Amino acid sequence: LTQNIVRKAVKNALEQVDGSVEDPLPSQIRDMGRLCSLSYAWDNIHFPKTGLGAKDALRRLAFDELFIHSLAMAYRRENNCYKSNYVMSPVDTSEFLNALPFCFTNAQKRAFSDCIIEMCGQRRMNRLIQGDVGSGKTAVAVGAAWFAVKNGYQACVMAPTEILAKQHYDTFSSILSPLGIKTALLTGSLTPKNKSAMQKAIADGEYDVVVGTHALFSENTAFQALALVITDEQHRFGVEQRAALAAKGQSPHSIVMSATPIPRTLALIFYGDLDISILDELPAGRKPIKTFAVREKLRQRAFGYVKAMLDQGRQGYVVCPAIDDGSELVNVQSYSQRLTENEFAGYKVGVLHGKLSAAEKETVMNGFKNGDIQLLVATTVVEVGVDVPNAAFMIIENADRFGLSQLHQLRGRVGRGGYDSVCILITDNTSEDCIKRMKTICATNDGFEIAEEDLRQRGPGDFFGTQQHGLPPFRIADLSRDVGLVELAQRLSAKIIKEDPTLKNSGELGRLAERLLQKGAQTG
Repeated sequence: LTQNIVRKAVKNALEQVDGSVEDPLPSQIRDMGRLCSLSYAWDNIHFPKTGLGAKDALRRLAFDELFIHSLAMAYRRENNCYKSNYVMSPVDTSEFLNALPFCFTNAQKRAFSDCIIEMCGQRRMNRLIQGDVGSGKTAVAVGAAWFAVKNGYQACVMAPTEILAKQHYDTFSSILSPLGIKTALLTGSLTPKNKSAMQKAIADGEYDVVVGTHALFSENTAFQALALVITDEQHRFGVEQRAALAAKGQSPHSIVMSATPIPRTLALIFYGDLDISILDELPAGRKPIKTFAVREKLRQRAFGYVKAMLDQGRQGYVVCPAIDDGSELVNVQSYSQRLTENEFAGYKVGVLHGKLSAAEKETVMNGFKNGDIQLLVATTVVEVGVDVPNAAFMIIENADRFGLSQLHQLRGRVGRGGYDSVCILITDNTSEDCIKRMKTICATNDGFEIAEEDLRQRGPGDFFGTQQHGLPPFRIADLSRDVGLVELAQRLSAKIIKEDPTLKNSGELGRLAERLLQKGAQTG
């Protein structure tokens, strides 16, 4: 089809509907948003008479997408807050707080209180706990699980990888075991016999808290009284997987944790049906990580600094973008061999990547945690959740191949033990874009500030890879461009839902929101 044929077809279609277009937006909403009519938008998006006309048309059509999306999410939030099947009673929290090896920050106290209040309410809790790397989200989740168990129920924690599941198990059990609460670890690497025994014990209520991976979704996994589901890094799980786990507890309370810094715009879009607690304080003792971007010619100088750190008893990471040979990128296999034989001969070097079996990964991570491995050469498998307090440095090879948010996530693996910590980014890429990104990551440790800049530079597509919130993607709206429209859509959709919670009296708006949710159910 030529452009001319398409243009004539569009013009013909517009002429046929001229004067008969029913605008779904009430005039009051259009006036409040200073939006043009739908018929004007259609005409001027295809055949603009002026530049301003085209701009107004684009703004209106982008708003429509964002508004219907916001309305659908607000509707789902309002109507999915079902009556709770697990109304809990307040208990004295001093037992839990005194058992912690540290004091909660004010932000943690607020989030913990929010969870308790909602679990004691008549409606089911559906809360996102969002915070920067190391802000203490897991400790809040442990507190919520403790509270559920004290009320006679079970809780479960779902992690995206076995490494992270094992780490959560260690954290939960270390705090809860002294309080008489039994924690189980259920992962795919268990032998069939052990898994079957574990599943029976969980179903019989022998375990109060269950930490696991995708094994929690299994049809053979059942709970006696599951009242709280905690999901870590929710965007790594599909909509159906989360729903399958929730079904095991007859709509239990839900906590979602995310250490992926998400700009406010994206949080409103992806988590619009959740209440949000933001942990915006770091625990006492956490020091900012110094970050430096260097060229290849400074590599040996960086290695010299690393050796000095190792000689002081510290540990650290070298992160590579590839596992094995096959591209021009630095890869874990050959690079670790080179370091072992040359620059770091005499030091204990370990290797960690996604192709290792679960048992091999656990062996390596245990060796690193115990200090048997001083330098861990790894892929981004260490990006989420790996916590070794003695790790005080990280080198990231081919740093230009990573987004800002991912670089921030990676460096968050160091600086967790009170030592002065450093992240060294190595790249010879001198493009304007790369230089800008390196300057940004070196200038701040604020994950939310970095995420906002990442959104401006790369757009929203790379934040979650594929859409996991269960709604179709936008075709016109641009989340990095239309920040103001997102907030306007949120404000106006909240107004509509407040006046008409079921959307029964909202005419075409209600039908559009319902259709969007139906599409989401099909794609989810």
